[in-house]
Amino acid sequence: MTNFVRGAASRFLPCMAFVPAVMLAAVLAVPTAGRAEDEHGYPTHAVRIVVPYGPGGIADVTMRMIANKLSDHFGQQFFIDNRPGAGGIIGMKAVLEAAPDGYTLVMIGGGLTIAKALFKKLPYDIETDFVPISTTASYGLLIATKAGSPYKTVKDIIGYAKANPGKLNVGTINAGSTQHLAATLFDIMADIKVTLIPYKTTPDLALAVLRGDIDIAFEYYPGFQSPIAEGRMIAVATTAATRASNLPNVPTVIESGLPGYDVTSWNGIAAPRGTSDDIVFVLNREVTEALKSPDVQKFALDAGMDARGLDSKDLENRIKSDVQKWTQLIAKAGIARR
Repeated sequence: MTNFVRGAASRFLPCMAFVPAVMLAAVLAVPTAGRAEDEHGYPTHAVRIVVPYGPGGIADVTMRMIANKLSDHFGQQFFIDNRPGAGGIIGMKAVLEAAPDGYTLVMIGGGLTIAKALFKKLPYDIETDFVPISTTASYGLLIATKAGSPYKTVKDIIGYAKANPGKLNVGTINAGSTQHLAATLFDIMADIKVTLIPYKTTPDLALAVLRGDIDIAFEYYPGFQSPIAEGRMIAVATTAATRASNLPNVPTVIESGLPGYDVTSWNGIAAPRGTSDDIVFVLNREVTEALKSPDVQKFALDAGMDARGLDSKDLENRIKSDVQKWTQLIAKAGIARR
């Protein structure tokens, strides 16, 4: 197993491709129409949703669409406050220090569970310092290769790797990312030995695939969308337990002969721990409704995401399960905690 390379904390969270500026501009405006406050008396004024990354990414745009829906429903502004830096730590700390009154929320994601498993000390604890409200989207990764590659199925990949230990070059972005750990889990579960090669950015990774510098790559759909659409790259399999709705003909890794393999990332919304159950209930209900909107569903489908809400308690259990999963994988792979 290759050693981890050191890097900034920002490298250890999932990265999604940027969306066109015109799409971003379309969701920046907040609707002015709206209904009265909820029967629980919430909210009575503007609500801030901290996004611990810069504007323009798919997760950020999805959150803006949801904020607009909530603004429209409640008649109070739900606005996005981008707080990028230090791998999300700056944004998470800002919410941790806010009053647990429902007026400061934060976008969370599966990458935070990796961070807890990987780092010995963080200024926050994703399991105890925040109360989950709902998921907003979930999405698997692709295992992709260039067109004309001999690796047309997962069985092709595993067969070659078993016959040629260490010779299969597998690309991901940044060591410690979801992509990198997904490849590591594949390596362990398939009982193969490959050479993992981390790249700094998704464009670098895509270019390496197309040039043949690496044999296969693990990455989210948006990062490979163009070369796949152009026929220069093919998706061999998806890493989630079920097929991606936008790629119905691409099998999962499980279907392809590796039972139990499931890497599904997610994004969601949380509040500081101590926020009342009533407010969490109201927000969960309305976020879930917002996700059903046709424009949100279409955007998610085009981006390879499943936009669906999850009960607060179920999301809390998912967070605990993910932390345990990544902690065990990091230990088994011999990755030093930082």
